Amino acid sequence: MIHTHKALGGMVVAPHHLAAQAGRDVLREGGNAVEAMVAAAAAIAVVYPHMNAIGGDGFWLIHEPEQPMVAIDASGPAAALATRDFYAGLQEIPARGPTAALTVAGTIGGWAQALNVAAPWGKALPLARLLADGIRHARDGVVVTRSQAALTRQKLDGLKDAPGFAPTYLVDGQPPEPGHLLRQPALSRTLATLAERGLDDFYRGDLGRRIGAELERLGSPLRASDLAAYRAKQVQPLAVRLKDSTVYNLPPPTQGLSALMILGLFDRLGVRESEGFEHLHGLVEATKRAFRVRDRVVTDPGRLPADPQALLAAASLDDLAAQIDPRRALPWPDPAAPGDTIWMGAIDAQGRSVSFIQSVYWEFGSGTVLQDTGICWQNRGTSFSLDPQALNHLEPGRQPFHTLNPSMAVFDDGRVMPYGTMGGEGQPQTQAAVFTRYARFGQPLQQAVSAPRWLLGRTWGDTSTTLKLESRFNPSLVQALRDAGHVIEELAEAFSDTMGHAGALVRHPNGVIEGAADPRSDGGVAAL
Repeated sequence: MIHTHKALGGMVVAPHHLAAQAGRDVLREGGNAVEAMVAAAAAIAVVYPHMNAIGGDGFWLIHEPEQPMVAIDASGPAAALATRDFYAGLQEIPARGPTAALTVAGTIGGWAQALNVAAPWGKALPLARLLADGIRHARDGVVVTRSQAALTRQKLDGLKDAPGFAPTYLVDGQPPEPGHLLRQPALSRTLATLAERGLDDFYRGDLGRRIGAELERLGSPLRASDLAAYRAKQVQPLAVRLKDSTVYNLPPPTQGLSALMILGLFDRLGVRESEGFEHLHGLVEATKRAFRVRDRVVTDPGRLPADPQALLAAASLDDLAAQIDPRRALPWPDPAAPGDTIWMGAIDAQGRSVSFIQSVYWEFGSGTVLQDTGICWQNRGTSFSLDPQALNHLEPGRQPFHTLNPSMAVFDDGRVMPYGTMGGEGQPQTQAAVFTRYARFGQPLQQAVSAPRWLLGRTWGDTSTTLKLESRFNPSLVQALRDAGHVIEELAEAFSDTMGHAGALVRHPNGVIEGAADPRSDGGVAAL
């Protein structure tokens, strides 16, 4: 797929085609961009379970023409019982199983908060309509994708013994083959309950009490009281001013700061041509500086050691950009953060735009599936450290560090561009690749998403911190990067899952909407 989709009546992009279609159908029935995104979010939590679930977290950027950008933090804090004493005798929090399920799942609260933001826009569609596709796909079944089958097989040893995982996602104890029909009846009933009783039931109703009781029974520190105390919140978005646009992202605990810093630094390098040494080297070196700042600053928003918005000021970025050597690579042994996620975008006919991300952290999160409700719970809390001196050390009520960060650019000429990707450390880097290709070098949107990508550090399912390149890069460029000191790892795939599943939309002032989905994913663009 090399052409960019275009339409006038609204558009949704998602890494699974059924989610994109769920959102598009809501737009067709008169729903707005937020309602379309809730429908897509419910659907993708069912059809792409290795990447996200309603037992995970979410973040939103919502833009209404002529109005300030709205940001929603729908990430949950550590349970009241999630203390270092709870994990006494361990060097780190377990990655899988019930004790890895230690933070509240915030994404449903984010759906509710986003719908509140959209409430003044006109008559709302019923919640039952928004959740209908998710309910149906969970009840009737979805076809297991190649991505789900491969990741289940790859991560089976760590997941197979997690409570509820095998009966939910395995077939006779083995990973499903692509094409297997996966039914999730308990999850279907849970979504139907939410449709009937309202999203708040997840936290403060009978559903929340049942969730808390099963988590306690399984050995998680989470309780119904932790769910009852949670509400997603609107926050002030971070913003960086570029030469022709303002780009927005989420503040801590997300790594949105690094995504914006990369763009701000790159803008100062004066690169004039795409896909050459200066383009890739410049973005990689900007990434290194941004990640070092991120690792020093980003933590629970109540405990920040510095003001992240101040780090995006022109003078701060000028100083940091001056440290970048245009010909030599900064050595890079720094550790990296993993993650599994979905990003989706929506724009309606009135120009209201959404950039949304939803995740369970690692593939299948904690692997723990609540059999009463069918909910797979995240393991986002494993990003906490048990070292009390660490920046992101574990404390009850504290929010963990998040790789999640949806972006949206508002151009001076009136264009609006929601964009993003999944992929841990790769999220800010892929965002920078897509944005610069489109906004700086004039590539068509689909080409900007499809073009060969790179990754400094690790992403989901990976351990090395090399600079990884897809196989489609020109050999002379690869050698030039090596000669500059970059430690290169050439991947065999032309379109590698390692690079994440990106997407982007652009609305032009005349109402034309463009959309691009990633050929690395099972996704698509659905439009009116």
